[in-house]
Amino acid sequence: MLNPWRLRLLSQLDTLGTVRAVAQAARQSASSVSQQLAVLEAETRTQLLERTGRRVRLTPAGQLLARHARAILDHMDTVEAELRVLGEEPTGLVRLGAFQSAIHSLAVPAATQLARSHPHLEVELLELEPHESIPALRVGEVDLIITTPDFVEVPLGPDVDVVPLAVDPVVLVVPPEQAGHGPVDLATCAGEPWAFDMPGSYMANVTTRLCRQAGFEPRVVCRFSNYLMTLQHVEAGLSVALLPALAVDHRYRVATRELTPAVTRTITAVLRQGARPRPALNLLLETIRHLPIPAALSAP
Repeated sequence: MLNPWRLRLLSQLDTLGTVRAVAQAARQSASSVSQQLAVLEAETRTQLLERTGRRVRLTPAGQLLARHARAILDHMDTVEAELRVLGEEPTGLVRLGAFQSAIHSLAVPAATQLARSHPHLEVELLELEPHESIPALRVGEVDLIITTPDFVEVPLGPDVDVVPLAVDPVVLVVPPEQAGHGPVDLATCAGEPWAFDMPGSYMANVTTRLCRQAGFEPRVVCRFSNYLMTLQHVEAGLSVALLPALAVDHRYRVATRELTPAVTRTITAVLRQGARPRPALNLLLETIRHLPIPAALSAP
């Protein structure tokens, strides 16, 4: 019999690339993970790993089993959930990862609605930006993510199901005294100080790309991982920023300008293929899909 725990470790190794990374994700020591993988090799009577210097990598047989492991584990989760809720309401834990601006507008409203209608269903929320949420979904750390397929640095791939939710425009955020009318050409902002997200994040990459397309290198004066800190910095007149419209909290005295040409991001719900029949997960997805679309967004 194949051990599900060891299969999960093998699947994580295929995604994360190193035993050390798998150990951190599993909260185990690297030696413990290596021992479990060695046991899995003995169980399958197949060489699943091979050493290349100080690292290990999957053999073709290991890659094959890792791919099947994801489907096996998802199917086991589905069967267990269906057995638990047979003749009852959906129960159990569903883990939802969402980028920062979707937490308050989509994730929290969905969790609140389900807490009232299905008190035995627990929704665990994790703030994960696209470069974090997609790998987390693949290794099973979350069951469902709200993300964008526009983050080309970490493509979604064919192993997930994508459900479009809404379209969010990217806007220029400026201090109130710089408010204007109509769309703005980004080239006119070449001399401005810029507030940026953290390096490698979705908005940092988008802003860099759009500024360079407009013919200038942005002068970055601050970097924040929190959009509210960015809005506070802009409100103080210290910078300008590009943000998704959904991230603009109107408690801050800032002005927004649409861009010309217009720039948008698609907001989607994403889950691993084969995971959708799980009753609790399906209920969470349907709840998110039927939430009222925030004013900043438009239908997909």
